Amino acid sequence: MNHRNCAFTFAIIAGLTGFGVLAQAQAPNPPLTVKKVKNNIYFVEGGGGNSGVIIGQNGVIVIDTKTTAAAGKGIVDAVAKLTNKPITTVILTHSDADHVNGLVSFPKGVTIIADQNDRKEMEAALAAGARGAPPSEFLPNKIVTEARENDTIDGVKLTLIHVAPAHTSGDLAIYLPDEKLVFSGDLIGGNDPLIHRQKNGTSEGWIEFVSALVQLDANTYVLGHADPETRAPVEAHLKHAEEKRAKIAAMVKDGKSLEEIKAAFGETVQPGANAPRFPSFTETTYQELTKK
Repeated sequence: MNHRNCAFTFAIIAGLTGFGVLAQAQAPNPPLTVKKVKNNIYFVEGGGGNSGVIIGQNGVIVIDTKTTAAAGKGIVDAVAKLTNKPITTVILTHSDADHVNGLVSFPKGVTIIADQNDRKEMEAALAAGARGAPPSEFLPNKIVTEARENDTIDGVKLTLIHVAPAHTSGDLAIYLPDEKLVFSGDLIGGNDPLIHRQKNGTSEGWIEFVSALVQLDANTYVLGHADPETRAPVEAHLKHAEEKRAKIAAMVKDGKSLEEIKAAFGETVQPGANAPRFPSFTETTYQELTKK
């Protein structure tokens, strides 16, 4: 199956706009915290999704750039405290506002790497006048088009991986083989996977993608919104999602409604003030399987 030909419709643009505005409205720019992972590799908490910092031979690679200009500047300032080497490269794990909007504070002319569908999603947000993407001069300028692309940046060996639409249509994982480490963005974390249907994410693709990540020779996974994990919790997360998706598929085959399926999993939250911010894995998987 060719997973890379996704349709970008008005629904996607509307979704990008809504989620981008919501993410920015909820981001008060708390202080950033830099934590060392190993050797010259760090992750930065606060101000949006976690960002990665890799100090190479002659420059610095940053992975994801937070929600706002102020938070993006916080990363630039944090890097300056770690090293006098310049930021040469930014790699984006996906197009969500809390991972890309801080780009406006990065040096102009920096290399910005992203999956081809990530760029399309950012372009759609800009075309809609949304706040879910940085200005056009900060759109990705080095595009990943293959399932796996090996590269060496500032002396750092890495593999850029896009298996299938998962959290979004343009997810990109970064594997550092020498360090046995993966930056997974928002692919991993939480009890259930978060699937953005409005960005053509799929539970089927998520399982395929994360299955590929656990097959890597890696012992550290740097997540988008939590502390790094070892392989075992990631494998458990994958197994849970596989089993839940199989149960949902079986109930769909038996003609169960969405409400019946949610009740079977004890999901009784109703729309209102305490409703989840995003549709649940049960809801998005049901929509995916029933084409609704």
